[in-house]
Amino acid sequence: QVHVVESGGKLVQAGESLRLSCAASGDVASIDFVAWYRQPPGKQRESLAIATITTMSGRTNYRDSLQGRFTISRDAAKNTVYLQMNRLQPDDTAVYFCAAHKVVPPSPAVYWGQGTQVTVSS
Repeated sequence: QVHVVESGGKLVQAGESLRLSCAASGDVASIDFVAWYRQPPGKQRESLAIATITTMSGRTNYRDSLQGRFTISRDAAKNTVYLQMNRLQPDDTAVYFCAAHKVVPPSPAVYWGQGTQVTVSS
């Protein structure tokens, strides 16, 4: 079992930056990659990840539309993944979720955090 907790969300002004944290605990050695997702107000959580990072090599991938403004990174010693968000815009307002993905059989799983609210005012 893996437990994931997001933090760092708050109200910011357009153009500002914010860094979110995702701390994992439990069976972290079983995690293959960590991803950030978001749920805009009044909408379902987006199925396409904002960014992903593998736990073994640190390889990253980004949603095309957000690459360049958002950066995912990790601190393996702290079992923490970060999402640095720059030049935030009102459209970035959402609840941001972190998910730890375990893909290796026989028991693939996804462990979700509770989310952290990011509000960008114009």
